[in-house]
Amino acid sequence: MYTYEWTTWFNVDHPGGRGDYEQLEAIRFYYRARVCDTPRALEARTTDWIPARDTGEKVHADPTVGFWCLNEEQGPGRNCSNYAVRFLCPKDNSVTIQGTWGPWSDWSPCPALCGQVGVQVRSRTCQSHSLPCSGPKVEGKACTGPECPKSDCSLQCVMGRVNAECDACMCQEHTVLGSVRSAGGLKAVGAAILHSDKLLTLTDHNGHFRIPGLCPDGNTTLTVSLQGHAPHNVLVPHSTEHTSVISVQLKRAEKLHVLNNPETKARREGQIAAFCCKVAGTPKPDEYQWFHNNTLLEQQSDSTLVLKDVRPEHAGEYYCRASGPSGAIKTKPATLTVIGKHEPSCNPKPESHLIRLPHDCYQNSTNSFYYDVGKCPTATCAGQLDSGIRCKDSIAYCCGVTKMEERQLTCQGYQLPTMVVMECGCQKCVDTKAIVRGRAIAADTGEPMRFGHIFLNGVRVSRTGYKGTFSIQVPPDTERLVLTFVDNMQKFVNTTKVLPFNTRGGAVYHEIKLLRKKPPVTLSSTENNTLQLGEIEGQDPMVQIEIPPHSFYKQNGEVFVGDVQASVTFLDPRDVSTAATAQSDLSFVGNEGDTLPLRTYGMFSVDFSGEETGEPLNAGEVKVFLDSAQVKMPEHLDIMKLWSLNPDTGLWEEEGSLQMERKRRGKREERTFLIGNMEIRERRLFNLDVPENRRCYVKVRAFRSERFMPSEQVEGVVVSLINMEPTPGYSSNPRAWGRFDSVITGPNGACLPAFCDDQKADAYSAYVMANLGGEELEAVPSAPKLNPNLVGVPQPYLGKLNYRRTDHDDPRVKKTAFSINVAKPSPNTAEEGNGPVYPFENLKECEEAPFSAAHFRFSRVEGDRYDYNTVPFNEDDPMSWTEDYLSWWPKPMEYRACYIKVKINSPHEINVRSRNMGGTHPKTVGQLYGLRDTRSIRDMDQTTMSAVCLEFKCSGMLYDQDRVDRTLVKVIPQGSCKRDSVNAMLQEYLVNHLPLAVNNDTNEFTMLAPLDPLGHNYGIYTVTDQDPRTAKEIALGRCFDGTSDGTSRVMKSNEGVALTFTCADHEVTRQSVFQALPNAQGQSVTSVVRGDSRQNRRRQRGGGANALRSSRRRSTRNPLGGRTQITN
Repeated sequence: MYTYEWTTWFNVDHPGGRGDYEQLEAIRFYYRARVCDTPRALEARTTDWIPARDTGEKVHADPTVGFWCLNEEQGPGRNCSNYAVRFLCPKDNSVTIQGTWGPWSDWSPCPALCGQVGVQVRSRTCQSHSLPCSGPKVEGKACTGPECPKSDCSLQCVMGRVNAECDACMCQEHTVLGSVRSAGGLKAVGAAILHSDKLLTLTDHNGHFRIPGLCPDGNTTLTVSLQGHAPHNVLVPHSTEHTSVISVQLKRAEKLHVLNNPETKARREGQIAAFCCKVAGTPKPDEYQWFHNNTLLEQQSDSTLVLKDVRPEHAGEYYCRASGPSGAIKTKPATLTVIGKHEPSCNPKPESHLIRLPHDCYQNSTNSFYYDVGKCPTATCAGQLDSGIRCKDSIAYCCGVTKMEERQLTCQGYQLPTMVVMECGCQKCVDTKAIVRGRAIAADTGEPMRFGHIFLNGVRVSRTGYKGTFSIQVPPDTERLVLTFVDNMQKFVNTTKVLPFNTRGGAVYHEIKLLRKKPPVTLSSTENNTLQLGEIEGQDPMVQIEIPPHSFYKQNGEVFVGDVQASVTFLDPRDVSTAATAQSDLSFVGNEGDTLPLRTYGMFSVDFSGEETGEPLNAGEVKVFLDSAQVKMPEHLDIMKLWSLNPDTGLWEEEGSLQMERKRRGKREERTFLIGNMEIRERRLFNLDVPENRRCYVKVRAFRSERFMPSEQVEGVVVSLINMEPTPGYSSNPRAWGRFDSVITGPNGACLPAFCDDQKADAYSAYVMANLGGEELEAVPSAPKLNPNLVGVPQPYLGKLNYRRTDHDDPRVKKTAFSINVAKPSPNTAEEGNGPVYPFENLKECEEAPFSAAHFRFSRVEGDRYDYNTVPFNEDDPMSWTEDYLSWWPKPMEYRACYIKVKINSPHEINVRSRNMGGTHPKTVGQLYGLRDTRSIRDMDQTTMSAVCLEFKCSGMLYDQDRVDRTLVKVIPQGSCKRDSVNAMLQEYLVNHLPLAVNNDTNEFTMLAPLDPLGHNYGIYTVTDQDPRTAKEIALGRCFDGTSDGTSRVMKSNEGVALTFTCADHEVTRQSVFQALPNAQGQSVTSVVRGDSRQNRRRQRGGGANALRSSRRRSTRNPLGGRTQITN
């Protein structure tokens, strides 16, 4: 009788290489007699003490041979564990009678691949049934695989054999069949099929290909490449069949476009500066280059540029150029300012900044109504930065106010406090947000696009309202805001716009003009179809589109048979009224990565659908004919191209060129056309354009008034320029427009791109107009006498530019635009080297031009309103906000506008003032926040009644957000007035919310402003918004309408009133708040509007009913409708 026991655990191999081999012979070699000759059993576990049966791995065990686990037999990405084994052996090793073995089997085939070592095994069986046999049951021996075909080929084939080039496994009996379709589903003819960058074949006329000999091993990858499309990789699937079938749908190549430009930074000497550029595209860029002041930086090939230990010589402009298979693109430049270690980061001395004082605060010391309160430059500075390398600084630092002092100005009968900037320093920038808002309306009738969708980067971000209005907060780090407006009702063409916005924060208003869709016509898919495009009556069409039979196909690539509903809408450049409807900003990216302008010869939007099913259809092999007689500039004939719009980037991408060809129309007429071929796929907006390299910039500034003072420049004005060409005066000239551009004015005006010519001054002309929140600004007059000092451009250059305001020949025309010849400045003429037209390469010079340099001007029409803030604040620039208890707006990016509606019983319009002081806060009680003066507007139906919406400072938290202040508001009508009544609900609210202000003087009204947004039932109108202009405009619209949710441009005197005054019936004989005053030199100084007079302009001087009311108002002052000047 045998007794058995387990040996110790043995581990002689590691699972590297092909696997883990715990062979009995190897264990005996190392451990000699510690293992018996004939183990009866074997047990295996991992080094983590997990039994082999519980690991889930495929293993092999035989007590006479040992244990082994092969890596290639495990699942994908898995290898064998590290195993240890032990054997069951007899305790007594004395000689016993043993059984007899049978013969050995043949050796198994060697499993090793070429160049590898494996194990061959053979086995035998014990022929005795009662006695055990001694010795191994299985034997193994090492073996080597076959010789590899090439000594340097490392490719191993699971299936088939390696080819002679050692780059593929070949299976002679297998064939790969495939079909390729281009973007939109059209057959991809001539697509290249590659493997390991080696061309295998091209697709045929049906988009099919056939490749014999490729193995279906699941490891072979094919690359499909077609011009204009992104490369597509496809895996030949694992199969045991003789044929594999592959279908490939290509996508249009995505041109490179910039997601993030490098950021302007300020650093002290010795600090670290990092610049980053983020570029997207398909395929992605594979090379980056960095430039410093237009000089290539060697050994800088990453998307991030790191400058360590910066020195003064590192200062300047940096930009990145990314390139790849889909092209190249350059970022906008970023400026690095290097400040000495001991230099002030900001100039501590404030810049001069004049503010307009109230009408009764003339200063004899300066002989003017202006006072210099100073301001700090709006520039980045080097703050307390950490040593981390970041694309964007974690904290942004700007030059700002560090010290202010109060000054008391002597006015007529009272002292006016004002805060004066004494010192500037580097501090955290004011947190601002950029907003775009406006209306989307039809270009022909002004019909709003109601409840339309607005898309950004293919994602819906907003909707238009019932009146077509919209408001969108610009996402952080946005460089180029591209929005697409989609009409649910299908009345208008989908419109993609590149909207400029104020990167410094605040809201910018845009009016989106939409082109109305053409009614569809029915086409037969089996016939040849021709569409004529042109919108000018009495003139030949500009463009023809020819669609051959059987060219329409479905989204899946199937040929469509049946009737087609075709709507093709053409934007005719011969009609200047359509310029504002132009899609995007007519720009493309050139071969070197520069963003360049296009000049259009017409855009067309295409919409094809099946008449019965309504499913959208594509079209292939479409021909486009452009009448060459419509191209007035001969040099454009050879460079005309066809473009399509990328709605995500707002950039135009080339579809193909056009070639000259003569065609016969009718029996006798023969005309010359520029002809090109195109496919109508997933993009539906096309453009016939030429790149134009004759470019300039035009300098324009906008002002609060016709005084054109530097301190009264207005930011956030949308200035637009329409390029007109060709040369005016030719008999055949249709006055076609070629380009439409818009920019936003900043603290130093704006530079508008325009086409120009240095040979002929009148080769290019342009119309320029300006808009602020829907209000059109006025240009400087050119008739009856041109005044170069007012225009802002000296002679003789002004004459060469041929400046003309739109009413130059007809006084009845609006005064809100001007035209010029864009004459490129001559480098040999000194007076032309200082603006207002700058060569394209001198953009920086244009942007940084001093105020004294020549520029064109727009001004706001002064409304009957005046604002004064004790702590000066420019509503155009949210970053000018100052942290002070007396700030009118206590919290940036949360602007709360409050208005009270006052009714006046009087045949005359009355000036009303609100005086706003601290009421309950210990830091501000009794101190002035500011003044607001507004003239009432006469009721259109009752001549003895008028009303005014008067702004007052809202109650609420001050800047420290510690406790609230109930603003003490005094409403003071000018003249002999008596308070008749106070809104009962307002009076009840004030009584119930103590303290109650004393109201003994019946000539005025005093209240501690309510903390709650009460609404029209109280005659109080409150709106909070991220932009002060927007908040005030909405609140004013509700106040005029007398409702809490409506809006009106017409004052409704009896609706939603808080206070009623009756004023004496006599003519105003003393100085009016808004009438002109003579200064000490006898010069006439007109009244001023600070802040937002947009509402008054729109409501008091607008068209329609407003124009009627405006004429009535003017007739009471001046029968001729002019301005009346009254002096004491």
